[in-house]
Amino acid sequence: MSARRTLLVPAALVGVLLAVSGCGPDDPSGPAPVQAATGTPATGPTGGPATAPTATPTGVATAAPKTAAPTAPTADTPPTAPGGGGSDDSYAYTHPCDAKDLTMRVTTRPEASSQRVIEVHNQGARSCGLSYFPLVSVGDSHAADRGKDIRPLVPGGLGGPPAYPVGAGRTAFAVIDLDPGGGSAATAAGVDELNVVADGDHMPTAETRNFPLGPGAKVRAPRLGLYRATVADAVASAATADQRQ
Repeated sequence: MSARRTLLVPAALVGVLLAVSGCGPDDPSGPAPVQAATGTPATGPTGGPATAPTATPTGVATAAPKTAAPTAPTADTPPTAPGGGGSDDSYAYTHPCDAKDLTMRVTTRPEASSQRVIEVHNQGARSCGLSYFPLVSVGDSHAADRGKDIRPLVPGGLGGPPAYPVGAGRTAFAVIDLDPGGGSAATAAGVDELNVVADGDHMPTAETRNFPLGPGAKVRAPRLGLYRATVADAVASAATADQRQ
């Protein structure tokens, strides 16, 4: 076999193999390379990530809001009376008035010149108690011996509460009639002064207040009434005075 024939055989064999495979080394019609799938991307849930609801722990006690307990009144802080005025009778019965908490004045009653109105005003912050009537005498302001002073008659048959209560900011009235009988009968000579202790049961004589009777005052068998809330009631009480102090 010649050299030419020897070279043609392998070449023919290569052609057969290429025909069987259906493509050549440069055949552009061969199978296309495999590409990745390109579909529409899946649309995930919009918005932020879902948040699981927070469960309230069970079995945990929730403390109720604390409420301040009301402050109970003490002996030094008496209850305030409803409607203002600071009157508390039960407190006053056990707490006599202090002289420094009281103011006092004496005036002539316009309807009766022989009558003097004694006004005792409680300017303290709490109720307090007075004796049933003030301790009163009339006498000569120039006398060295006040033992001769005249004491008025007072109502008898007293009883009831242990004191006359005076609310904070309120006034007690007592009336003394210097000459209840009137007329032209002789009167005590040289008497020109009215002496008053607001509470004769608890205050010393050093707390006596002196008030001039004024010119022409006549004094004969004077009568003193109990403390009252109005002048009219005090006048009525003075008319019932029938006992010596």
